[in-house]
Amino acid sequence: MKRGPEANQVRLDHGCPTRGILRSIMEEAGDPIPQSPPHARMETVLTRTGPLAGYRILDLTAVVLGPLATQVLGDYGADIIKVEPTTGDQMRANGVSKTRGMSSIFLAINRNKRSLAVDLKTPEGLDVIMRLLPTIDAVVHNMRVPAIERLGLGYEAVRRIKPDIVYCVATGFGESGAHAGRPAFDDVIQASSGLADLLGHESGVPDYAPTLLADKTCGMALCNAVLAALLHRERTGQGQSVEVPMLETMVAFNMAEHLGGLTFAGQDAPDAPAGYARLLAGGRKPAPTKDGYIALLPYSSEHWVDFFQAAGREDLASQFDLQDRHARNARVKELYAAMHQVTRTLTTDEALAMCERLDIPATRLWSLQELPDHPHLQSVDLFQLVDHPSEGLIRSVRPPTLFSASPADVVRQAPRVGEHTREVLREAGLTDQDISALQEQGRVHCA
Repeated sequence: MKRGPEANQVRLDHGCPTRGILRSIMEEAGDPIPQSPPHARMETVLTRTGPLAGYRILDLTAVVLGPLATQVLGDYGADIIKVEPTTGDQMRANGVSKTRGMSSIFLAINRNKRSLAVDLKTPEGLDVIMRLLPTIDAVVHNMRVPAIERLGLGYEAVRRIKPDIVYCVATGFGESGAHAGRPAFDDVIQASSGLADLLGHESGVPDYAPTLLADKTCGMALCNAVLAALLHRERTGQGQSVEVPMLETMVAFNMAEHLGGLTFAGQDAPDAPAGYARLLAGGRKPAPTKDGYIALLPYSSEHWVDFFQAAGREDLASQFDLQDRHARNARVKELYAAMHQVTRTLTTDEALAMCERLDIPATRLWSLQELPDHPHLQSVDLFQLVDHPSEGLIRSVRPPTLFSASPADVVRQAPRVGEHTREVLREAGLTDQDISALQEQGRVHCA
């Protein structure tokens, strides 16, 4: 695909309310509507305005970690070519489905992508990818390294075709370590990184977070790695190989506040264990009210003093040295218990009104089911009802990050298996006759 002035077209009519707000602000301020970079190589049909407009990414990821990362890159404007087996990404079957192969989870993490369904285990399927590689800026995958090398798509093989390629891989365990090559999923990484132990610290029974915390955290790390490597290439012209190991990433994530006594390694090190005491001492739970629960966190000395004074419970306040953060932290479990004595005497509305008056961070608890009704989320149009080509009216979460000069946008909903196979293969130089032959042989699937 060619780079050129025609790539600078901008579409501002995709129906995203937030993008409309940004456009209005720019127009009123007299700012120019954002243009794609002059060197941009755009998709054949749709033009984009995000900061990655003009970049093309080959997405060889599956399940959750990788697809979440590439969706964000797609939201930022990149042309994401999602390579799937002819039977489709396995996540198409997980979650709630209206149509076979179009599950709620797949819909949530695969928008702004074009689906190329191809059998990579065949020479013909591999040849399709090799034809595409010269047009690709970044390859992203979360296969085990030996597996992708057996396919002929390891870093060295790809670099021979595209020397300045940005090649990013998410592994379970770092390739230079003792556990390199072992299979890893979210549960394994939650357990191995100490997270499951943290979640069970109070009950004494380890547990998993009821969300794919490791997958999604590492997915965002993978997205950041792609962005950083693309920036390096813009500055130097050099591509590179990048690895985002799940275990190391999650250990770094967990230890940001929990390194604790392990921080100090000298002979005069404090005799203290790992962990952040304020979070592990117990009592840190949603606060009960007369009619429900709230989350609140008096954080400063002033917050704590004002909280007990406003509640008329100076007797509770007098039991603690509220002016000394170290003293508060040493008795934080008792302090939380005293706080809960106050909130139990108030309704949720009364407690929230008091916190708002005192500028203490607080909120009522919201269930997943209630989130579309959250007044703030409604005011920023986070949840949007959109028409999906095959699924009809669906609810989706728009890109949450706002760029004033290069707005993220949604130009495609999650694709059917092979929905764009024919389109992408034409861009790779194959004729309709070539494509039909590949489909008849079962090497590709065209929806």
